[in-house]
Amino acid sequence: MSRALSLLLAAALLAAALTGWRWSVVSQEFAGAQRIIGTLSAGIESRDKAISRLSAENQQSQKREAALRLMQGRASAAALTREAHIQRETDANPILREWSAAALPDDVVRLHARPAFASARDYLDWLSARDKLPGAGK
Repeated sequence: MSRALSLLLAAALLAAALTGWRWSVVSQEFAGAQRIIGTLSAGIESRDKAISRLSAENQQSQKREAALRLMQGRASAAALTREAHIQRETDANPILREWSAAALPDDVVRLHARPAFASARDYLDWLSARDKLPGAGK
């Protein structure tokens, strides 16, 4: 009986030792998981702050855009009013009406003529080709 009791006691001690060892391993894994959770929580918090900041910036940008659109509308209305006033003044004076209806001189038209450029190189070639000085012998 004492032999069975000692075997039972040895088995209980062995089970307690295995349970303690396993508890130690699980505790270490739990601590590692807690560290990972802390790191991920910090990342999520950082992401949430960035989202909040970007959302606030977006709202401010939308407010500024709305204000600019309102200013643009007011400026467009003022420009149309000014253009209508100028047109009325021009139409009221026959001399001014004839002058404004006359064609521009060829030199002025040439000053305003710009060829279509496909690249910066085309523009540079156009600049270098125009207004070349005549040779010294001419």
